[in-house]
Amino acid sequence: MAKSLKAIIFLASALSFLSLLGAVYGDSRFFVEGKVYCDTCRAQFITKVSHDMPGARVRLECRDREGGDLTYSIEGVTDNTGTYRLPVDGEHEEEICEIVLVKSSQPGCEEVSTADFLRKSARVSLTKNNGMTTPVRQANPLGYMKKEPLPECADVLKELGITSFGLA
Repeated sequence: MAKSLKAIIFLASALSFLSLLGAVYGDSRFFVEGKVYCDTCRAQFITKVSHDMPGARVRLECRDREGGDLTYSIEGVTDNTGTYRLPVDGEHEEEICEIVLVKSSQPGCEEVSTADFLRKSARVSLTKNNGMTTPVRQANPLGYMKKEPLPECADVLKELGITSFGLA
């Protein structure tokens, strides 16, 4: 019994050590995940009548902090749940990386907000020097808006306590 316990402890220690080496010396590969949705109320946030957007195209763009030059770019498409997962190679600590919408997959839900106060992208941190231990980075959801809000949107927003909302 004592021998097998020592063997288990040794094996666990060896695996921990190898994991640590992999984390320190391993290649830097990240995965950026997020969702794209159709904003059926033009609320510019997800409501209970928003829906996922399968087949939408997104792009990760990393730009130099100094001059804003594009340093890395990769595109992807959302799956049947409106979720994308982009593999990213390398450290991008000195860059600003954002997910941007490229193309809607749903006619009638193709508009991107032009409001100055809204972000049209989702920023992600792609470095191991930020305290995150997982290689997966979650981006905030991004949405396209319908041309006209659904009729039930007034009630949906009222439920949220939003009464003076310009559905336009």
